[in-house]
Amino acid sequence: MTDDLRETDRGDLPVVAAEGAIALLAGIAAVAGSYAAVGFTPSFVAAPVSTFVVATTPSAVITWSIQTLGDLGDQLGFLLALVLTVLLFAVTAAIGTRAADAIPAPAPVPASLAVGLLCVVPALALTDALISALGAGIGAGLVVAVASFGSTAATGSADSTGSGTDSISAARRSLLQAIAGTIAIGGIGGVLGSGRGSGGDTQKPSGPVAADVGSLLAEAEDKSLAVGGLEGLVSEDFYQVDINSVDPVVSASDWNLRVTGAVEEESSFSLSDLKSMDKEHRFITLRCVGESLNGKKMDNALWTGVPISALLDETTVSDECCVMFRAADNYYEEFPLAALKDGFLAYEMNGRPLPRSHGYPVRALIPGHWGEINVKWITEIQVLEQEAEGYWEKNGWHGTGPVNTVAKLHAVNHLDGGEVQVGGHAYAGTRGIERVEVSTDGGSSWTDATLSEPLPGTDVWRQWEHTYEPNGPHEVVVRATDGEGNRQPREQENAYPNGASGWVSKRIEP
Repeated sequence: MTDDLRETDRGDLPVVAAEGAIALLAGIAAVAGSYAAVGFTPSFVAAPVSTFVVATTPSAVITWSIQTLGDLGDQLGFLLALVLTVLLFAVTAAIGTRAADAIPAPAPVPASLAVGLLCVVPALALTDALISALGAGIGAGLVVAVASFGSTAATGSADSTGSGTDSISAARRSLLQAIAGTIAIGGIGGVLGSGRGSGGDTQKPSGPVAADVGSLLAEAEDKSLAVGGLEGLVSEDFYQVDINSVDPVVSASDWNLRVTGAVEEESSFSLSDLKSMDKEHRFITLRCVGESLNGKKMDNALWTGVPISALLDETTVSDECCVMFRAADNYYEEFPLAALKDGFLAYEMNGRPLPRSHGYPVRALIPGHWGEINVKWITEIQVLEQEAEGYWEKNGWHGTGPVNTVAKLHAVNHLDGGEVQVGGHAYAGTRGIERVEVSTDGGSSWTDATLSEPLPGTDVWRQWEHTYEPNGPHEVVVRATDGEGNRQPREQENAYPNGASGWVSKRIEP
């Protein structure tokens, strides 16, 4: 693998093992070098491999992963992509070393140079990004160079004596040097790459937000119930679900939104065009169709942007059946055209530019519908003449309809004096929440919970709270009634394919 191993006995098992280990370390360094150059962006060498893993995973496996593993499934999927990427560059490094060995004197090529140059090839093929490819090549080449450092004298000694012990010692030394080099490159790569490709995240909060935004956020804080362990009415840590592990990086100056399909005249809008229109601030709650019944993929924020109708007024949309949203990450989702009536295009979140992870520079928000059709990094609104399947519908889900009513139970506090306080959030999309009932005896009797005052808007959750005197171990059950008088159904249904539903319960020990 390294220059000091070229003349050793390749049939010696410890030497061969060291050679393979150094190739693997070079693969790790190649991935770290790419990350150092471009960060966690689509140009990172593991990103296209991750996309391939997702694309080739059977729908049944994806559905099982969503319901059983949740976020862990995404993490394991990306870990698999990382492993495959490392193995690809490890094989490339091994080939590069053998190729260097095959070049005879008087013009030998250092193995480090051969490995570095050769690793650029698959990296460039994967990402089409020269900087990322050079980072991968430099990372792999440096590890091989470090492994070879100071080996000339030892190699000559081993050659003159023919000692297998000397060969093994040289191999061990090279491996230890390669490990040290990989650790160093990995550390440097982590530091350099963490700040790259942040997109909208580079615009960190600084100074106060606009006065009208600040007033609305203050209203949400004032209306939030004081329940320990329960998030306020504006989420601090908004959930994130995407089809790819690596979010796209979209330049605000290059972004544009096209309106296409069954329209009188196709049109296109830049971010500047949107910001020149009269802006609105809307509290809008999103809930993931794939979350568990009492899961935590339901959050609320204050969004700033413009109604989609402001764009469609520029053209004539016939009374067609449906719309397809398309995004920069190749995601697409279809839903009824009528849902566009209250649709929204947001470019700010809680008074700041959208974070990259939430669709910078612009995302769509369709009130009352499951989170999946609130497309991030939106690039196209296509009006369709007939129905078509969106991304998740092709995978067996049917989550483009209105969200299910739910009251979640997330906070349980044992107060001084022996009382128990329970609380959570309730949500029913544009139908609103009229009441939340709590049972402390497993559903035999019910009491109205205290609800937070409604925030302005038509698609906003509410908090609920109930404090009571417990009587030994018991089961707390909660259910909500929406603004149309419909009670949350008791029967529990899994998330697949229409979203989780049912009453939420929890066993409480005094």
